[in-house]
Amino acid sequence: MNLDELKYCPGTLAEGFNTYSPSCLRNLFNGKKVNHVLPYEQPQQSEEVAEQFMENRKRISISGVQEKLSFLLEKNLLRLTNEGEKGTYILKPIPRDLKKVDQVPANEHLTMQIAKQVYGLNTAENAMIFFKNGSPAYITKRFDVKEDGSKRGKEDFATLAGKTKDNAGANFKYEYSYEEVGMLIQKYVPAWRVEIEKYFSLVVFNFLLSNGDAHLKNFSLLESTKGDYLLSPAYDLVNTKLHVDDSDFALDKGLFADDFKSEQYKKNGHPNKSDFAEFAKRIGVTESRLEKLLNPFLEKQPFMETLVSRSFLTDANKRDYMLKHNTKRNFLIA
Repeated sequence: MNLDELKYCPGTLAEGFNTYSPSCLRNLFNGKKVNHVLPYEQPQQSEEVAEQFMENRKRISISGVQEKLSFLLEKNLLRLTNEGEKGTYILKPIPRDLKKVDQVPANEHLTMQIAKQVYGLNTAENAMIFFKNGSPAYITKRFDVKEDGSKRGKEDFATLAGKTKDNAGANFKYEYSYEEVGMLIQKYVPAWRVEIEKYFSLVVFNFLLSNGDAHLKNFSLLESTKGDYLLSPAYDLVNTKLHVDDSDFALDKGLFADDFKSEQYKKNGHPNKSDFAEFAKRIGVTESRLEKLLNPFLEKQPFMETLVSRSFLTDANKRDYMLKHNTKRNFLIA
Protein backbone atom coordinates (compact mmCIF):
# COMPACT_ATOMS: atom_id res chain seq x y z
CA MET A 1 0.00 0.00 0.00
CA ASN A 2 0.97 3.65 -0.32
CA LEU A 3 2.33 4.54 3.12
CA ASP A 4 1.98 8.26 2.39
CA GLU A 5 -1.80 7.91 2.47
CA LEU A 6 -2.25 6.72 6.07
CA LYS A 7 -5.23 8.42 7.75
CA TYR A 8 -5.74 6.05 10.68
CA CYS A 9 -3.45 4.70 13.38
CA PRO A 10 -2.13 1.32 12.14
CA GLY A 11 -2.69 0.04 15.68
CA THR A 12 -5.98 1.33 17.10
CA LEU A 13 -7.45 2.54 13.76
CA ALA A 14 -8.09 5.89 15.44
CA GLU A 15 -8.74 8.69 12.97
CA GLY A 16 -6.28 11.46 12.18
CA PHE A 17 -2.94 9.65 12.45
CA ASN A 18 -0.36 8.89 9.76
CA THR A 19 1.62 6.64 12.16
CA TYR A 20 1.03 4.98 15.52
CA SER A 21 -1.07 7.01 17.95
CA PRO A 22 0.21 7.79 21.48
CA SER A 23 -2.12 5.20 23.05
CA CYS A 24 -0.91 2.53 20.63
CA LEU A 25 2.75 3.37 21.36
CA ARG A 26 2.03 3.23 25.09
CA ASN A 27 0.29 -0.16 25.04
CA LEU A 28 2.26 -1.94 22.33
CA PHE A 29 5.75 -0.44 22.53
CA ASN A 30 6.01 0.72 26.18
CA GLY A 31 5.65 4.35 25.08
CA LYS A 32 8.66 4.29 22.75
CA LYS A 33 8.31 6.09 19.42
CA VAL A 34 8.41 3.20 16.97
CA ASN A 35 8.08 3.63 13.22
CA HIS A 36 5.22 1.85 11.42
CA VAL A 37 7.73 0.89 8.70
CA LEU A 38 10.13 -1.96 9.46
CA PRO A 39 13.85 -1.48 8.76
CA TYR A 40 13.67 -4.38 6.29
CA GLU A 41 12.94 -4.93 2.65
CA GLN A 42 10.21 -7.48 2.00
CA PRO A 43 12.01 -10.89 2.03
CA GLN A 44 10.74 -11.66 -1.49
CA GLN A 45 12.68 -8.62 -2.72
CA SER A 46 15.96 -9.24 -0.95
CA GLU A 47 17.95 -12.47 -0.75
CA GLU A 48 19.86 -11.17 2.27
CA VAL A 49 16.67 -10.41 4.21
CA ALA A 50 15.10 -13.71 3.12
CA GLU A 51 18.10 -15.54 4.58
CA GLN A 52 17.79 -13.64 7.88
CA PHE A 53 14.07 -14.43 8.08
CA MET A 54 14.63 -18.14 7.34
CA GLU A 55 17.29 -18.35 10.05
CA ASN A 56 14.95 -16.64 12.54
CA ARG A 57 12.07 -19.02 11.73
CA LYS A 58 14.22 -22.01 12.69
CA ARG A 59 14.55 -20.68 16.24
CA ILE A 60 11.01 -19.53 17.05
CA SER A 61 9.16 -22.12 19.12
CA ILE A 62 5.58 -20.99 18.55
CA SER A 63 3.60 -23.56 16.60
CA GLY A 64 1.12 -22.92 13.82
CA VAL A 65 0.83 -22.98 10.06
CA GLN A 66 1.30 -19.25 9.53
CA GLU A 67 4.85 -17.97 9.28
CA LYS A 68 5.93 -16.33 12.53
CA LEU A 69 9.11 -14.39 13.23
CA SER A 70 10.66 -13.36 16.51
CA PHE A 71 11.35 -9.64 17.03
CA LEU A 72 12.53 -7.45 19.87
CA LEU A 73 12.54 -3.72 20.53
CA GLU A 74 16.01 -2.20 20.85
CA LYS A 75 15.68 1.40 21.98
CA ASN A 76 12.93 2.39 19.53
CA LEU A 77 13.84 0.07 16.68
CA LEU A 78 12.22 -3.30 15.99
CA ARG A 79 14.58 -5.99 14.73
CA LEU A 80 14.83 -9.76 14.26
CA THR A 81 16.19 -11.63 17.25
CA ASN A 82 19.62 -13.21 17.05
CA GLU A 83 20.56 -16.61 18.40
CA GLY A 84 20.27 -16.70 22.19
CA GLU A 85 18.00 -13.64 22.38
CA LYS A 86 14.42 -13.79 23.65
CA GLY A 87 11.89 -12.09 21.41
CA THR A 88 9.12 -9.93 22.85
CA TYR A 89 7.14 -9.52 19.60
CA ILE A 90 5.84 -11.88 16.93
CA LEU A 91 5.69 -10.73 13.32
CA LYS A 92 3.37 -12.45 10.85
CA PRO A 93 3.96 -11.42 7.21
CA ILE A 94 1.60 -12.29 4.35
CA PRO A 95 1.28 -16.12 4.45
CA ARG A 96 1.10 -18.60 1.60
CA ASP A 97 -1.44 -21.12 0.26
CA LEU A 98 -4.66 -19.25 1.04
CA LYS A 99 -7.17 -17.23 -0.95
CA LYS A 100 -6.62 -13.48 -0.63
CA VAL A 101 -3.29 -13.99 1.16
CA ASP A 102 -2.45 -10.30 0.98
CA GLN A 103 -5.50 -9.58 3.18
CA VAL A 104 -4.55 -11.90 6.07
CA PRO A 105 -2.56 -9.36 8.17
CA ALA A 106 -5.32 -6.74 7.85
CA ASN A 107 -7.96 -9.37 8.65
CA GLU A 108 -6.27 -10.51 11.86
CA HIS A 109 -5.55 -6.95 12.95
CA LEU A 110 -9.15 -5.85 12.36
CA THR A 111 -10.65 -8.90 14.09
CA MET A 112 -8.42 -8.39 17.13
CA GLN A 113 -9.32 -4.68 17.30
CA ILE A 114 -13.05 -5.47 17.08
CA ALA A 115 -12.66 -8.01 19.89
CA LYS A 116 -11.04 -5.42 22.12
CA GLN A 117 -12.73 -2.16 21.19
CA VAL A 118 -16.27 -3.32 20.38
CA TYR A 119 -16.77 -6.32 22.65
CA GLY A 120 -14.33 -5.54 25.44
CA LEU A 121 -12.40 -8.82 25.20
CA ASN A 122 -8.91 -9.05 26.66
CA THR A 123 -6.58 -9.37 23.67
CA ALA A 124 -2.87 -9.46 22.97
CA GLU A 125 -1.62 -6.00 21.97
CA ASN A 126 -1.22 -5.76 18.20
CA ALA A 127 -0.89 -3.53 15.14
CA MET A 128 -0.26 -3.45 11.43
CA ILE A 129 3.33 -2.80 10.37
CA PHE A 130 4.87 -2.50 6.91
CA PHE A 131 7.97 -3.47 5.01
CA LYS A 132 9.80 -0.70 3.13
CA ASN A 133 7.83 -1.39 -0.07
CA GLY A 134 4.46 -1.05 1.74
CA SER A 135 3.78 -4.79 2.03
CA PRO A 136 1.77 -5.35 5.24
CA ALA A 137 2.49 -7.57 8.22
CA TYR A 138 0.81 -8.14 11.57
CA ILE A 139 2.74 -7.61 14.79
CA THR A 140 1.73 -8.66 18.29
CA LYS A 141 3.35 -8.28 21.69
CA ARG A 142 4.10 -11.50 23.54
CA PHE A 143 2.12 -11.64 26.79
CA ASP A 144 4.15 -14.57 28.17
CA VAL A 145 7.37 -12.54 28.46
CA LYS A 146 7.87 -10.22 31.44
CA GLU A 147 9.55 -6.81 31.30
CA ASP A 148 12.78 -8.34 32.67
CA GLY A 149 12.84 -10.97 29.91
CA SER A 150 11.79 -13.91 32.07
CA LYS A 151 8.80 -15.98 30.97
CA ARG A 152 5.41 -16.42 32.57
CA GLY A 153 3.97 -19.90 32.79
CA LYS A 154 1.68 -20.61 29.83
CA GLU A 155 -0.23 -23.76 28.91
CA ASP A 156 -2.42 -24.16 25.85
CA PHE A 157 -5.51 -26.35 26.01
CA ALA A 158 -4.07 -29.12 23.85
CA THR A 159 -1.51 -29.64 26.61
CA LEU A 160 -4.15 -29.37 29.34
CA ALA A 161 -6.30 -31.93 27.50
CA GLY A 162 -3.28 -34.25 27.25
CA LYS A 163 -3.37 -34.24 23.46
CA THR A 164 -0.31 -34.39 21.23
CA LYS A 165 0.34 -35.43 17.66
CA ASP A 166 1.96 -38.61 19.00
CA ASN A 167 -0.98 -39.79 21.11
CA ALA A 168 -3.94 -38.31 19.21
CA GLY A 169 -2.84 -38.03 15.58
CA ALA A 170 -2.39 -35.12 13.18
CA ASN A 171 -5.77 -33.54 14.10
CA PHE A 172 -5.08 -33.60 17.85
CA LYS A 173 -5.87 -29.90 18.32
CA TYR A 174 -9.29 -30.19 16.66
CA GLU A 175 -10.73 -33.34 18.26
CA TYR A 176 -12.60 -31.85 21.22
CA SER A 177 -15.59 -29.69 22.12
CA TYR A 178 -15.85 -26.19 23.57
CA GLU A 179 -17.87 -27.64 26.46
CA GLU A 180 -14.91 -29.89 27.36
CA VAL A 181 -12.57 -26.88 27.24
CA GLY A 182 -14.91 -25.20 29.74
CA MET A 183 -14.55 -28.21 32.04
CA LEU A 184 -10.76 -27.88 31.86
CA ILE A 185 -11.07 -24.24 32.94
CA GLN A 186 -13.13 -25.37 35.94
CA LYS A 187 -10.46 -27.96 36.74
CA TYR A 188 -7.34 -25.83 36.44
CA VAL A 189 -8.42 -22.25 37.24
CA PRO A 190 -9.20 -21.41 40.89
CA ALA A 191 -11.10 -18.26 39.84
CA TRP A 192 -12.96 -20.19 37.14
CA ARG A 193 -16.33 -18.50 37.70
CA VAL A 194 -14.84 -15.19 36.51
CA GLU A 195 -12.71 -16.72 33.75
CA ILE A 196 -15.50 -18.91 32.38
CA GLU A 197 -17.46 -15.78 31.44
CA LYS A 198 -14.48 -14.49 29.44
CA TYR A 199 -14.21 -17.86 27.74
CA PHE A 200 -17.93 -17.92 26.92
CA SER A 201 -17.73 -14.45 25.35
CA LEU A 202 -14.71 -15.48 23.28
CA VAL A 203 -16.49 -18.58 21.93
CA VAL A 204 -19.52 -16.47 20.93
CA PHE A 205 -17.21 -13.89 19.35
CA ASN A 206 -15.42 -16.56 17.31
CA PHE A 207 -18.76 -17.77 15.96
CA LEU A 208 -19.99 -14.26 15.19
CA LEU A 209 -16.79 -13.21 13.44
CA SER A 210 -16.36 -16.51 11.55
CA ASN A 211 -13.13 -17.55 13.22
CA GLY A 212 -13.10 -21.20 12.16
CA ASP A 213 -9.59 -21.81 13.51
CA ALA A 214 -10.24 -21.49 17.27
CA HIS A 215 -8.65 -24.85 18.08
CA LEU A 216 -7.13 -26.13 21.34
CA LYS A 217 -3.77 -24.41 20.83
CA ASN A 218 -5.47 -21.05 20.30
CA PHE A 219 -6.72 -20.95 23.89
CA SER A 220 -4.27 -20.79 26.78
CA LEU A 221 -3.93 -20.30 30.51
CA LEU A 222 -1.37 -17.74 31.67
CA GLU A 223 0.35 -17.45 35.03
CA SER A 224 -0.75 -14.32 36.89
CA THR A 225 1.41 -12.09 39.09
CA LYS A 226 -0.04 -13.98 42.09
CA GLY A 227 1.14 -17.32 40.72
CA ASP A 228 -2.25 -18.78 39.84
CA TYR A 229 -3.54 -19.33 36.31
CA LEU A 230 -6.09 -17.29 34.36
CA LEU A 231 -7.33 -17.30 30.77
CA SER A 232 -4.67 -15.66 28.61
CA PRO A 233 -5.42 -12.66 26.41
CA ALA A 234 -7.10 -13.72 23.16
CA TYR A 235 -4.81 -14.22 20.16
CA ASP A 236 -4.94 -15.50 16.56
CA LEU A 237 -8.45 -14.12 15.98
CA VAL A 238 -9.15 -14.09 12.23
CA ASN A 239 -12.26 -14.13 10.04
CA THR A 240 -11.19 -17.36 8.34
CA LYS A 241 -14.26 -17.33 6.05
CA LEU A 242 -12.54 -14.65 3.95
CA HIS A 243 -9.86 -17.18 3.04
CA VAL A 244 -11.24 -20.71 3.33
CA ASP A 245 -14.65 -22.34 3.20
CA ASP A 246 -14.66 -23.72 6.73
CA SER A 247 -17.32 -24.63 9.29
CA ASP A 248 -18.69 -22.60 12.21
CA PHE A 249 -16.36 -24.22 14.73
CA ALA A 250 -12.76 -25.41 14.61
CA LEU A 251 -13.34 -28.18 17.15
CA ASP A 252 -14.83 -31.28 15.54
CA LYS A 253 -17.53 -31.79 18.16
CA GLY A 254 -18.55 -28.12 18.09
CA LEU A 255 -20.09 -26.58 21.20
CA PHE A 256 -21.14 -29.73 23.00
CA ALA A 257 -19.49 -32.89 24.26
CA ASP A 258 -22.61 -34.81 23.14
CA ASP A 259 -24.73 -34.33 20.00
CA PHE A 260 -27.12 -31.73 21.48
CA LYS A 261 -28.57 -29.25 18.97
CA SER A 262 -31.60 -26.98 19.23
CA GLU A 263 -34.40 -27.52 16.71
CA GLN A 264 -33.34 -24.32 14.94
CA TYR A 265 -29.74 -25.57 14.80
CA LYS A 266 -30.88 -28.86 13.26
CA LYS A 267 -33.01 -26.96 10.77
CA ASN A 268 -30.53 -24.40 9.40
CA GLY A 269 -27.20 -25.98 10.37
CA HIS A 270 -26.03 -23.10 12.58
CA PRO A 271 -26.35 -22.49 16.34
CA ASN A 272 -28.51 -19.70 17.72
CA LYS A 273 -28.88 -17.98 21.09
CA SER A 274 -30.68 -20.97 22.64
CA ASP A 275 -27.70 -23.20 21.79
CA PHE A 276 -25.31 -20.73 23.36
CA ALA A 277 -27.60 -20.46 26.41
CA GLU A 278 -27.37 -24.25 26.83
CA PHE A 279 -23.62 -24.07 26.30
CA ALA A 280 -23.33 -21.35 28.97
CA LYS A 281 -25.31 -23.45 31.46
CA ARG A 282 -23.15 -26.52 30.85
CA ILE A 283 -19.83 -24.73 31.38
CA GLY A 284 -21.01 -23.01 34.57
CA VAL A 285 -22.05 -19.50 33.55
CA THR A 286 -24.72 -18.42 36.05
CA GLU A 287 -28.17 -17.95 34.55
CA SER A 288 -28.47 -14.41 35.93
CA ARG A 289 -25.36 -13.36 33.95
CA LEU A 290 -26.25 -14.92 30.61
CA GLU A 291 -28.29 -12.06 29.17
CA LYS A 292 -25.64 -9.45 30.02
CA LEU A 293 -22.93 -11.55 28.38
CA LEU A 294 -24.90 -12.49 25.26
CA ASN A 295 -26.70 -9.21 24.47
CA PRO A 296 -23.71 -7.30 23.01
CA PHE A 297 -23.36 -10.03 20.38
CA LEU A 298 -27.06 -9.93 19.48
CA GLU A 299 -27.19 -6.16 19.05
CA LYS A 300 -25.95 -4.21 16.06
CA GLN A 301 -22.65 -2.51 16.90
CA PRO A 302 -22.19 0.66 14.81
CA PHE A 303 -18.58 1.09 15.95
CA MET A 304 -17.74 -2.24 14.38
CA GLU A 305 -18.71 -0.86 10.97
CA THR A 306 -16.51 2.16 11.69
CA LEU A 307 -13.49 -0.04 12.42
CA VAL A 308 -14.12 -2.16 9.32
CA SER A 309 -14.30 1.01 7.19
CA ARG A 310 -10.97 2.23 8.64
CA SER A 311 -9.23 -1.15 8.32
CA PHE A 312 -6.53 -2.09 5.82
CA LEU A 313 -8.77 -4.53 3.97
CA THR A 314 -9.67 -3.69 0.39
CA ASP A 315 -13.13 -2.18 -0.15
CA ALA A 316 -14.48 -5.44 -1.58
CA ASN A 317 -13.22 -7.39 1.44
CA LYS A 318 -14.63 -4.79 3.85
CA ARG A 319 -18.05 -5.46 2.34
CA ASP A 320 -17.51 -9.22 2.50
CA TYR A 321 -16.37 -8.99 6.12
CA MET A 322 -19.53 -7.14 7.15
CA LEU A 323 -21.75 -9.45 5.10
CA LYS A 324 -20.33 -12.53 6.83
CA HIS A 325 -20.75 -10.88 10.23
CA ASN A 326 -24.37 -9.90 9.57
CA THR A 327 -25.17 -13.40 8.33
CA LYS A 328 -23.80 -14.90 11.54
CA ARG A 329 -25.65 -12.37 13.71
CA ASN A 330 -28.90 -13.31 11.96
CA PHE A 331 -28.26 -16.98 12.80
CA LEU A 332 -27.49 -16.02 16.39
CA ILE A 333 -30.68 -14.02 16.99
CA ALA A 334 -32.94 -16.57 15.23
